[in-house]
Amino acid sequence: MKKTYKIDVDCANCASKMEEAAKKTEGVIDATVNFMTLKMSVEFEEGKEPKEVMQAVLKNCKKVEDDCEIFL
Repeated sequence: MKKTYKIDVDCANCASKMEEAAKKTEGVIDATVNFMTLKMSVEFEEGKEPKEVMQAVLKNCKKVEDDCEIFL
């Protein structure tokens, strides 16, 4: 399953950090952050609950960029 989320991030470098953090999150197959459109696309592992995985994604993103936001 793939979903797209609106994000709030200050710069392209921060967006790149968010993308890498999201990709390393358990339950995520792939993630892409587009700084120009302020959107994050996430592909989830089969059988994983997107809401639960996205809570972990947000937590991991906050570790690398504390003022970022993902609108779930």
